[in-house]
Amino acid sequence: MYLKRQAEQPLKDILAGEKVGVILGARQVGKTTLVEHVLAGQPAVFLNFDVEVDKARFQAAAALSPGEALRSLGNPSVLVIDEAQRLPEASRIIKGWHDARLPAKFLLLGSSSLNLLDQAAESLTGRNRKLVLPPLLFFETLGTQVWASADAAPDHLRQHFAPQLRASLMQRLNFGSYPEVVTSGDPTQLLRELSSDYLWKDVLQTGLVKTPDLIKRLLSLLAHQAGSEVSVNELATQLQMARPTVDRYLDLLEQTFVIFRLPSFSTNPRKEIAKSQKVLFWDTGIRNALLNAFSTDDFRPDIGALWENWVIAEVAKRNALLGSPAELFFWRTRAQSEVDLVVKQGTSLRAFEIKWSPRRVSGRAFRDAYGVEVESVHSDNPFAVDIFKK
Repeated sequence: MYLKRQAEQPLKDILAGEKVGVILGARQVGKTTLVEHVLAGQPAVFLNFDVEVDKARFQAAAALSPGEALRSLGNPSVLVIDEAQRLPEASRIIKGWHDARLPAKFLLLGSSSLNLLDQAAESLTGRNRKLVLPPLLFFETLGTQVWASADAAPDHLRQHFAPQLRASLMQRLNFGSYPEVVTSGDPTQLLRELSSDYLWKDVLQTGLVKTPDLIKRLLSLLAHQAGSEVSVNELATQLQMARPTVDRYLDLLEQTFVIFRLPSFSTNPRKEIAKSQKVLFWDTGIRNALLNAFSTDDFRPDIGALWENWVIAEVAKRNALLGSPAELFFWRTRAQSEVDLVVKQGTSLRAFEIKWSPRRVSGRAFRDAYGVEVESVHSDNPFAVDIFKK
């Protein structure tokens, strides 16, 4: 079952332009499915560099002149290369074909930015346009529900389908939003498979991780601390690892779209925490699988932290799809005043307190410091995370 995605239009814009498309996102997030849907009916050729035959076919074409290379691949209107990070010279070869003004579009798909972005930046400077594809947004997952018509406004759904909306929200908090998980009859088993070595296969294949068990232990600690400030020194102590090694592992997990980091917002380090960070999961289902904590109970003990991670991830996903126009932070003073999420777009600031249950939000400290009212996001309105409309 294909679920309509907000990324369809940005992908169409890339295909209508003159640049090489670079589409990034975690494994199983739906990159290939999205491209196949948008290119349906067009003479496109797909090569997957996880498949040795496809890789060899591409390398054989690379030995030919650009025109002959395209003919050897069937003269496609679009050449799609999946798992492009598997062949370090792919970006350089595509640059040559692009510069030869061949009558074809090129799309590079990657489940890791470890090498692909570096290669594309070096070989395709000024020639590429990137699209980061995250797990499904909440409103996209509603495409599986017969009661949620595609053009229904959020307020209409909240007014007429509140129980169904609540049940859908609990499913997504618990099982996350990977496309196959959303449509699966056994999401628990699928998440257990994803949260094994498969999701961070790219990390393990770099050779930079000598003991895979340490990645799993690190992820388990991060899952327990999702929504809280994370001390790399404490992680290093608990794992009996050097701090630079922990930093490197965090970088690897971020570059393979398993986690993302939320830095602290500060313009006055004397009064505000300036160097702290939170580590959050792009998908709460993966976080829950790491802890083996599957429950759709409103009263599960970690519901507050889970809701905070889910909301911030929804904002981060939408921001990524828009090309990251905003910077995302949390805020805390040395006097312990806090704001869960600060969104900075140019000179504009918005601040959010994220609570599972409705409650009054003061936000006086942030308002006094920045002249910005703190808004409340609670679970009776999962659509409130669409902060880019204002």
